[in-house]
Amino acid sequence: MIERKDRDILIRVTTLPISMNILLRNQLRFMSDYFEVIGVSSYDKKHFTEIENREGIYMHSIEMTRSITPFRDIVAFLRMYCLFRKIKPVIVHSHTPKAGLIAMLAAALSGVPVRLHTLAGLPLMESKGIKRSLLTFCERLTYFCAHRIYPNSRGLFNYVSNMKLCNPDKLKLIGNGSSNGIDTNKFDPQVFVHEASLDRQEIRASLNIPNDVCVFCFVGRLVKDKGIKELIEAFTRLRNDAPKESRLLLIGPFESDHDNIRKYIESAILLNSSIIYAGRFDDIRPYLVASDIFVFPSYREGFPNAVLQAGSMGLPCIVTDIPGSNEIIIDNQNGLIVGVKDSDQLFSAMLKLLIDPTLRENLSRNARSLILNRYQQGSLWAAMLEDYRSLLRTSLSRLS
Repeated sequence: MIERKDRDILIRVTTLPISMNILLRNQLRFMSDYFEVIGVSSYDKKHFTEIENREGIYMHSIEMTRSITPFRDIVAFLRMYCLFRKIKPVIVHSHTPKAGLIAMLAAALSGVPVRLHTLAGLPLMESKGIKRSLLTFCERLTYFCAHRIYPNSRGLFNYVSNMKLCNPDKLKLIGNGSSNGIDTNKFDPQVFVHEASLDRQEIRASLNIPNDVCVFCFVGRLVKDKGIKELIEAFTRLRNDAPKESRLLLIGPFESDHDNIRKYIESAILLNSSIIYAGRFDDIRPYLVASDIFVFPSYREGFPNAVLQAGSMGLPCIVTDIPGSNEIIIDNQNGLIVGVKDSDQLFSAMLKLLIDPTLRENLSRNARSLILNRYQQGSLWAAMLEDYRSLLRTSLSRLS
């Protein structure tokens, strides 16, 4: 049960608790030094327990869906509105599209003084027709109800501005981008090997990967929009044409199989023993340590944590030319950038790094230092806290 505390209340909202658990890790504990922090999302015992234990905050359940479900969305909105009216938060900060729409509308109608939404990817970019029009309307409504929109990449900032989805004065990029920065102490290959008492050779042995083989690694949801089809096409060609042996390591969860991607991947694995699906893991560091090159051919992103994490672990990255990815990766400095949905360019980039170990080592040498210089968590958290305080001061002066 939620009780009104003496301190000002900050509510963070995500559609699913896994988003809060992974994307906002440790940030909520930092903010709880300054506010009474409450998390709101759909219920999941595992993630609720992990968040409450690690972050030291209270989690409140309001069921929300990622898809278009009008009746359930109305119920979620009413519950959110009643919650805000009851506990009177000073700030509501939402993440993910559905949570943003419901939370910002409920916060506006219940009179929350400061309303913020982090934008970390736009599904409408890959949508068409009526669905695109509906998603665009929902985004506009979310931004209209918010006082501040935080695009988590420069590319998203420019896209929203160019599309005129909201008043440009509402847009603000925190730091160099990202929703949470990166814990570079945790994502450090030397620290991991020391703490886990596991070296690269042992991890590879557990996956039946020889030490002298080059390993390409992908981490993310195994869905069409992540470029899985193009990745498998490029790797299959690489295995047939390249003079050196390699492996493709896939890490991540399968989702609804409306595009038959799961069947496609399973078929590819059966036909090509060099493709390894290891599963989904909360800690991906062992698989990054075991790998030589990170590949992330996504169609659209906000600011991909997987690329930040791979770079922090010293891996050169091959990414597509999309917002977020093309900001973390500087072409020919810490990785290579290829066209979206272009398996030919992806093949060429993979082949280039496979046969040129000197280039691979040069990119790897730059990878971690560029992340350290631009995406430290502490700097991003401090900048966000300062914006909270600035907006609260403005709100109080407006009311006085």
